[in-house]
Amino acid sequence: MAKEKARFFTFLLYPDSVPEDWISKLELLDVPIAISPLHDSDKSSVEGQEYKKAHWHIIYVAKNPVTTDSVRVKIKRLLGSDSVSSVQVVSTSMENMYLYLTHESKDAIAKNKHIYNKQDIIHLNNFDIDRYIVLDVEEKERVAKLVFWATREYQFKNIMDLYDYVRRYGSVHGFPDISVIDECLAGKVSLLKLYFDANYQRSKYDDQPK
Repeated sequence: MAKEKARFFTFLLYPDSVPEDWISKLELLDVPIAISPLHDSDKSSVEGQEYKKAHWHIIYVAKNPVTTDSVRVKIKRLLGSDSVSSVQVVSTSMENMYLYLTHESKDAIAKNKHIYNKQDIIHLNNFDIDRYIVLDVEEKERVAKLVFWATREYQFKNIMDLYDYVRRYGSVHGFPDISVIDECLAGKVSLLKLYFDANYQRSKYDDQPK
């Protein structure tokens, strides 16, 4: 029976099982990777032990679908035979897995787990969580409507006007990353062009002497 292949994986690394330059070595893999803050305040359920053994959670994004064995062999070859024992396919959404890096996922919050600082997450090789979040139809529609509203409200005449606005003020008005916006506008480009053209024509009319 063929082994399951995937692109999104997760595994644990422990400080005493990896070399000092383990982050630099991981970067050599040339695949997007996210590294959690060091989890050194996780409460232990073992009697007589206050905290679990300190560890990092790693998210690994393969370029093409591969097996867990393939990822594990690569990590061991790079960081040592004792560096990783188990590699798992990300079974939840990537967004949820990413939130778990700091214990900000719903499950971790419900279990009252210690929350770590998201500023301490390390991204390697252009890891960008927005690329891996699969949006549902309702969310895509919400983002598209937001774009059309802003285009009309602020009279954008081209796509660069829109992008400049999102970079400067997008977070204030609930815009996602530009790459996500592009995904949400797929199939709506013609309508967006009509908005741009209408704004341009209106500006020409408004500029005419009265």
